[in-house]
Amino acid sequence: MFARLGQLVVHHPWKVIGLWLLIIIGVVAAAPELKSTTDQAEFLPSHYESIQAMQMQQQAFPQSAAPAAIIVFAREDGTPLSDSDAAKVGEVGATLAAANIKDVTGLQPVPPSDNRLIQIIAVQMTKVTSAGDTKQTDAVKELRTVLKDQVRDTDLKAGITGSAAQFLDQQESSTKGLAIVGVATIVLILVLLLLIFRSPVIALLPILTIGAISMVVNGLIAMVAKAFDLQVDTSVNAILLVVLYGVGTDYILFLMFRYRERLRAGDDPKTAMVNAVTRVGEAITSAAGAVIIAFMALTLSTLGMFRALGPALAIAVAMALLAGLTLIPAIVSLLGTKVFWPSKAWQAEPKGARFTALGAALGKRPAVFAVVSGGILVVLGILAVGFNPTFDLTSGSTSDSSESVVYNKELLRGMPAGATQPTDVLIRTSEGALAVDQLTAFRTTLTQVPGVGQVSEPMLSGDKTTAAYQVTLNSVPESDAALETVRGPLRDAVHAAAPAGTTAVVGGISAVFVDFQDAMNHDYRIVFPVAAILIMIVLGLLLRSLVAPWYLMASVFLGFVATLGAAVLVFQHIQGNSGLIFTLPVIMYLFVVALGTDYNILMVARLREEAREGHDPRQAAALSLRHTGPTVAAAGVILAGTFASMMLAGNNVLSQMGFAISVGIAIAAFVMAMFFTPALTALLGHRAWWPGHGDEKSNGSKTVREGEYSTSAP
Repeated sequence: MFARLGQLVVHHPWKVIGLWLLIIIGVVAAAPELKSTTDQAEFLPSHYESIQAMQMQQQAFPQSAAPAAIIVFAREDGTPLSDSDAAKVGEVGATLAAANIKDVTGLQPVPPSDNRLIQIIAVQMTKVTSAGDTKQTDAVKELRTVLKDQVRDTDLKAGITGSAAQFLDQQESSTKGLAIVGVATIVLILVLLLLIFRSPVIALLPILTIGAISMVVNGLIAMVAKAFDLQVDTSVNAILLVVLYGVGTDYILFLMFRYRERLRAGDDPKTAMVNAVTRVGEAITSAAGAVIIAFMALTLSTLGMFRALGPALAIAVAMALLAGLTLIPAIVSLLGTKVFWPSKAWQAEPKGARFTALGAALGKRPAVFAVVSGGILVVLGILAVGFNPTFDLTSGSTSDSSESVVYNKELLRGMPAGATQPTDVLIRTSEGALAVDQLTAFRTTLTQVPGVGQVSEPMLSGDKTTAAYQVTLNSVPESDAALETVRGPLRDAVHAAAPAGTTAVVGGISAVFVDFQDAMNHDYRIVFPVAAILIMIVLGLLLRSLVAPWYLMASVFLGFVATLGAAVLVFQHIQGNSGLIFTLPVIMYLFVVALGTDYNILMVARLREEAREGHDPRQAAALSLRHTGPTVAAAGVILAGTFASMMLAGNNVLSQMGFAISVGIAIAAFVMAMFFTPALTALLGHRAWWPGHGDEKSNGSKTVREGEYSTSAP
């Protein structure tokens, strides 16, 4: 199949390139805009209590909501506010109200805090109706401009925090971070390919071709998201960019290494490309299939953010594979050996002394290599036991210097930590109206819950069947302490204290994160095993073996826990963070398992090829490391480097993702695929291919097994 594909592409390159141009134009013209959201509640199914609370609140109080923004005032010198300072805050509030800023529906000044260190103005805004709605963020921008003028030349400082301001700052941080990641990724790929091939043509080839197909990828993702009503998280764009360039460059690299190898073997350029597609096509298609399956397993998630992430990344990998097998061969077949210009190194077989020596050592002592490389994975994996998930996405996805973060800290100097995003407690009766004594007793119960700072007076709906309390926690809403308060004592007390005939629920951002944690635990039990089983099926079909998939997946699992352990070591133990972003294990699992399997497939496929040439298991392992080691090393450096560029984005979420995935890929390439897997395969020998005969050499009508031929067989 791949031989026919190679011949078709190489002999009709202009038709292939023309077809790609038509696809790009058609998809870009037809695709809707790709919209994203940071509202975590949009990702949860409706059966969770936090979503039920939100729906109850919207039904009973359609015009009521927590302040979209909070203007925080404090003195420049940090001392308590005077009466004249408080009066000035009132004047500023009146000026802002008189400015009639669009979509600001109300400004409510609040007296200074008990310690008089801060004073706030609560800002109500027009409700946001969709992910792309900019009403509130536009209003925050204008408020900030007017506010800056009002406090200039006074002893006061002021800034805006709250959900709308945090969302605006997250957007700006994400835009800057995406630009940094994009530039760093492209520069890294250019530099590394220049060093590997010493040719600007090859260096530019992935940048230009992947840049072109990225338009198709974005268009297809937008179509799928619209068709299936998928909510795309804002972090997807950065991950998507890195996956597309990283994986796409890897596939191009696999092809170009084999193309150069065939040229050195004496093939003419067109024949060399046909043979390259023929020989590497099955391996990279199987590798891409494993990645796509792992990503599509996310559609089984209960969380909307992962259900959208899976198809998005699967589309990116599928398009990268398709380009690697069609568009790149078509372009290279037109360029011929000019693709290596100005370098002449492609004409001579390199000595490859380093990988030859490593291969020879592994072939002689596979047990030593297996124990040492496996030991490294186990030692790092032990640290994974200390993993603690954190739900602090707000500060983690925004720069510490952004206004919403700075003034959120100012707010905490005078108010309980949960003041920016109070927890909502709602109670509804199905029998008449709620009685005053019921509401008073219920509020008293809430005030006695450990971890609760303040409880507002109940707000009644028009028909008096629903009451809402704003509960301010003593802890930051996304902190472990706040989540424990909501998960345990608060929900227990609310459910127990609800009078007969009523329903009581807890909502708000802390409750959303509690439900997120439950959903994540469900996903760990479903997504992980399904992805592993499906990848093992791909490996079994590729290698025609029931044995190899088991130890290959075992090595990948060791790579996963080692990666998680490395992240725990760096971020929790060395940097002193309370935990790692809660989505990290799922994302890491899919990237490390899927992309780690890529390198395993490439190495084992070459090992099988060498075995079929007549080499015994140890010689085959040595030769596979000699020939494929440089490819895996180059691909690992490029892919790990592109993900590491996410650490430059300036926020903790992408930094942790970038570090963990890049370390995972480095472990997969330089420990697992290069040493652990070939060493185990060499030790198992022919048993690794049971019940098939994947390592057997065909010799005319006779099938020759390992050990039945001379070690000098061709």
